[in-house]
Amino acid sequence: MSRHAPIARALTIAGSDSGGGAGIQADLKTFTAFRVYGASVLTAITAQNSVGVQGVVNLAPEFVARQLDAVLGDIGADAAKTGMLSTAPIIRAVAERLHAHGVQRLVVDPVMIAKSGDSLLEPGARAALVEAILPLALVVTPNLHEAAALAECPVGAVEEMEAAARRIHALGPAWVLVKGGHLKGDPLDLLFDGRTVSRLTAERVSTPHTHGTGCTYAAAITAGLARGASVPDAVAEAKRYVTAAIRAGFALGRGVGSLRHFIETW
Repeated sequence: MSRHAPIARALTIAGSDSGGGAGIQADLKTFTAFRVYGASVLTAITAQNSVGVQGVVNLAPEFVARQLDAVLGDIGADAAKTGMLSTAPIIRAVAERLHAHGVQRLVVDPVMIAKSGDSLLEPGARAALVEAILPLALVVTPNLHEAAALAECPVGAVEEMEAAARRIHALGPAWVLVKGGHLKGDPLDLLFDGRTVSRLTAERVSTPHTHGTGCTYAAAITAGLARGASVPDAVAEAKRYVTAAIRAGFALGRGVGSLRHFIETW
């Protein structure tokens, strides 16, 4: 993991979105926007578009592990992120190989439900996510629904976001970013390091075209970490980037349109 490279390297471990707006496609676009070399490990293939998810095929855990060994054993990664992990066996395989390769800067996007409402995490996999992945995380980035599921408490107000952040932090991650995009008013995110709660605000952009927001936000944090930024700086820059990408979003297909990943914000 300490191998010198002429460019920062980021790895996404996630599912494929055939529509290109979320998943590894969004992650790789975001890495490129941040001038970071992106590699990918696929966990699942989805038949997906702007309307919803029409089908999911999960890869064998052994093949997911083989992809991780191939990338981390040769190219390496300055930071990595997880997205859609689907099943408990995949989660445990990913956790085992990340630990074996000594990945230190890991961003966990606990993908559970697609924007369309389709489930992306099989029943029973939550426990594996909590037990195997969260303790490895430098940063975990749940939205309100995911925070409620991980913390096992209601999360619908700022005070409840802070309580959930404290509960999730106790599960092992070094930093917890609870995203408040589903709250009324301007979107407010809370960043908690076990001691201090920081608030990140942004202007709410009135648009239906937000497909891939969570993936993009986590990927932007990962890119910042790969470039050597601290967690607070990486999160703040990612927040600015994803807000600008939402503002520049566009209609695509018959449903929820996409963010515009290729924008300049620095």
